[in-house]
Amino acid sequence: MFTDGKSAPVPLRDASTVVLVRDADQGIEVFLQRRVKQMAFAGGMTVFPGGGVDDRDRDAKISWVGPDVGWWAQQYGTDVETARALVCAAVRETFEECGVLLAGSADDVHPNPSALSGERERLVNKDISFAQFLNEHDLVLRTDLLAPLSHWITPKNETRRYDTRFFLAELPAGQSADGETSEASETVWLTATGALAAWNNGNHFLLPPTWSQLRVIAGYSTVADLMAADHQITPIEPSIADRSGIEGLRFADSDEYLASLGDGRMDQLKNTNA
Repeated sequence: MFTDGKSAPVPLRDASTVVLVRDADQGIEVFLQRRVKQMAFAGGMTVFPGGGVDDRDRDAKISWVGPDVGWWAQQYGTDVETARALVCAAVRETFEECGVLLAGSADDVHPNPSALSGERERLVNKDISFAQFLNEHDLVLRTDLLAPLSHWITPKNETRRYDTRFFLAELPAGQSADGETSEASETVWLTATGALAAWNNGNHFLLPPTWSQLRVIAGYSTVADLMAADHQITPIEPSIADRSGIEGLRFADSDEYLASLGDGRMDQLKNTNA
């Protein structure tokens, strides 16, 4: 939903989105959620798991293995405290929204996250912090299972704005992603090319960041290649060229994105609460 264009921009909120991937015979598959229409942001849209940073994600008392917080700060062009919060939010949201836990011991991931379903519910309800959850179960956050992908900022004329860093994560062996979240009406694994085809056919709706990341993933044949690639992280903040809303959207490849909408979906996106 857009502002009247006269007010000062809504303050940004830090957020993390995780593109969960796995290898399949047809190519790289991604885990996608269709958000319930009642959601205040991106209702009805098909998205990757993720959400806003909880202030408690900034807790420094978290053990992790892999690239340190300074490395992540450099990758995303931010300070150490924010980088820590973004990484923690990425792992926390992945567990909350699809039951995949990117944590365990120093050399292995947790073998059975479903055994922690009660703790997952406590995290969703904010009864405990992510740091408390990890420490109580002697878990180490595995930042080596993540890779930086991109950085998108919600346009200034939106009523809800997020400063979102996108992460890549391979589905750990033995784990499965589920749809047990109140935020999604359905979930699905699709190849990146299949998801883009579904978009072109009008079977689901993608906001520009999701559409753009799927296009990047479609250029790789294996998860190993995708994770190892040096993805250049440059902040992307789409603009609205005029008061026509979605039709005035401008970002790299925006002409191609808008052309793929068609009149029917253009009208629906105008009325969305995204």
